[in-house]
Amino acid sequence: MKKVTEIGTLIVCSPEVRGGRPRIAGTGVTVRRIVEWYKLGYNPEEIADQLGHISLAQVYAALAYYHANRDQIESDIAAEEAETQRLEAKREGAADSSS
Repeated sequence: MKKVTEIGTLIVCSPEVRGGRPRIAGTGVTVRRIVEWYKLGYNPEEIADQLGHISLAQVYAALAYYHANRDQIESDIAAEEAETQRLEAKREGAADSSS
């Protein structure tokens, strides 16, 4: 008889890994990363194939976590994008002042 996997064990959060962001258990792959690929148009099977070490069940667990906690994940994505824009603007400002 095959071992039954409890769905709640597939996604974990720990402060010392990936800043406490939800991730696939036993990996460093965050839910946010899966969601970003999904939003680019990749289907779950393609995401699992691209990553190689992630199962289809793990991809679906990450997507289920996202849909159950959409506000949290979207807020994290928005904060990361804002920080990227801030750093790019700072770098461009430094490049302009050195010219």
